[in-house]
Amino acid sequence: MANTSEHDSMANAIRFLAVDAVEKAKSGHPGLPMGAADIATVLFRDVLKFDAADPHWPDRDRFVLSAGHGSMLLYALIYLTGIGGDKGLTIDDLEHFRQLGSKTPGHPEYGHTIGVETTTGPLGQGIATAVGMAIAERMMAAHFPGVVDHHTYVLASDGDLMEGISHEAIAIAGHYRLSKLIVFWDDNDVSIDGKVSLINDNVDQVARFKAAGWNATLVDGHDAAAILEAVKAAQISEKPSFIGCKTTIGFGLPTRAGTNKAHGEAAGPTEIAGARKNLNWPYPPFVVPNEILSAWRAVGAKGAPKREAWQKALAALKPEDRAEFERRTSGTLPKDLDAVIDAYKKKLAADAPEIATRKAGEAALNVIAPAVPELVTGSADLTGSNNTKVAATPEITPTDFSGRYIHWGIREHGMAAACNGLSVHGGIIPSGASFLCFTDYCRPSLRIAALSNIHVVHVFTHDSIGLGEDGPTHQPVEHLAALRAMPNLYTWRPADSVETVECWQAALEKKRSPHIIVLTRQALPPLRKTHVAENLCANGAYELYPAEGKAQVSLFGSGSEVSTAVAAQALLKAKGIAARVVSVPCMDAFLDQPADYRRAVIGDAPVKVGVEAAVRQGWDALIGDGPFIGMTGYGGSAPYKDLYKHFGITPEAVAEAAEKALA
Repeated sequence: MANTSEHDSMANAIRFLAVDAVEKAKSGHPGLPMGAADIATVLFRDVLKFDAADPHWPDRDRFVLSAGHGSMLLYALIYLTGIGGDKGLTIDDLEHFRQLGSKTPGHPEYGHTIGVETTTGPLGQGIATAVGMAIAERMMAAHFPGVVDHHTYVLASDGDLMEGISHEAIAIAGHYRLSKLIVFWDDNDVSIDGKVSLINDNVDQVARFKAAGWNATLVDGHDAAAILEAVKAAQISEKPSFIGCKTTIGFGLPTRAGTNKAHGEAAGPTEIAGARKNLNWPYPPFVVPNEILSAWRAVGAKGAPKREAWQKALAALKPEDRAEFERRTSGTLPKDLDAVIDAYKKKLAADAPEIATRKAGEAALNVIAPAVPELVTGSADLTGSNNTKVAATPEITPTDFSGRYIHWGIREHGMAAACNGLSVHGGIIPSGASFLCFTDYCRPSLRIAALSNIHVVHVFTHDSIGLGEDGPTHQPVEHLAALRAMPNLYTWRPADSVETVECWQAALEKKRSPHIIVLTRQALPPLRKTHVAENLCANGAYELYPAEGKAQVSLFGSGSEVSTAVAAQALLKAKGIAARVVSVPCMDAFLDQPADYRRAVIGDAPVKVGVEAAVRQGWDALIGDGPFIGMTGYGGSAPYKDLYKHFGITPEAVAEAAEKALA
């Protein structure tokens, strides 16, 4: 079916803003915006619920450009519809595509450009994050019926569907029957290397999605009526929907259309001139005629009545429900949280439990979860090991989203990406869980969270060789260093029950960062037996036990090895050597502190010793060239006490290293 001239002109506005921006930058991906412009036009003009004047309206539909390399498609739409008003994108912003300091970076970045719902770039991240957004919508709707009811739309590429994370994501969505999730596949059969179906992939994607519990269909991606009909069918489905849209990459380019030459490089003046002729677009670069721009701006304004009706519905809620909704969506923590945690710390100081910090984490959640109803926990199939499910967090099911616990299955990467989606949706603080060594499986999603400044609090247990018999495949030794190397990711490793709840509190309060709370399998002795109201762990490191007299040695440790340092302190005392013990629950947070605080905690003892059942990397910031007691290789399979002795991570080894350094 032929499209109308109005549709063609609106779609061509997207195409030529994109191709002109890439051409001026001499860098970028013009092919996807030119090929997918018809899909985007139908979605924004005829389907998407949004109000350009209020880009953060909580009940707007979400649009995720999972194929982030085609970012100019999204930037063109933001400009054309006027999203963000004076704070939105201008023609000047489009002309500065991919330039330093511009609002139009090479891939969409959450928090950097108004209208970008999530950071995309690494393929597969967008579709997986969107699964979390769709779960968040269902969970918020269950808690706040009448004011949460929107869809999540995704535009995905061949590459998004090739990445393994897409398999995890679509399986999660299919299981939970996320009927408000609709994915468009830009089926252009082209990647950088050439024809996808010839060189690297011939998967029947429709069959694949159907097997995962989705509705799936194929349409002509340049037929506006067919696209709209498919969307309308998807909107009334009881399953998530996949709409494969057969498109031509670089649509309109005279020689490059349908080839990999249209994918990731500027088309060149001759090719662009030919496209202008082919598509009847006689306008200079970056010029959109008033009648076409006006049509797009009308699209941006059409959602205002729906937003106003929503505001009336919100106002009609019971005052306490409205206040709670607004508190959660603003990201404000409950006012009584500090008092709840302080009372619990007093109890811990009195009871002094000797337990694994994973059990201490469960106990902390039993206190925190009732006080923070927006906290949603879950686990990648290790619920009984991670201990993140408590009475206040009943599980969600495909037919009941009123719970607060998500069974992710054995899908660490999909879990972490979906948690990012739960976070950027708003109203939820998500927490996934697994074993620390499996952060390797979800590192790309952790990195997206860190560079996006979003709030996620993961729990990863079995934090060292202390997990024992499972052996080196499950024993993380380099993981703490690797995670600490990631900017804006805070890794917390508490040493006992008090530190565990303090780490949780600090992670909840630091809202522009993702966090990992790292917990032990083995039991640890209580170290904080005197109540202190201040959250000492929030500073990242603090003096736990001072020296008797002037310190000759400073002993630094984290997690389970703090108790090793404490025992070494006693051994040194018996030999007349004054030592102090510094607990380092979060090296990242410590390095954030003012220089005078860092100097005071590090101290001026001539010998500084670090102890951690992991590799040394990162510790030199605290101990300089002092001795380090830890791991230099991989672990082994044996009871944990045997392993600590075998690898020389013992109080005796710490004390001996301190004595040797003093000598």
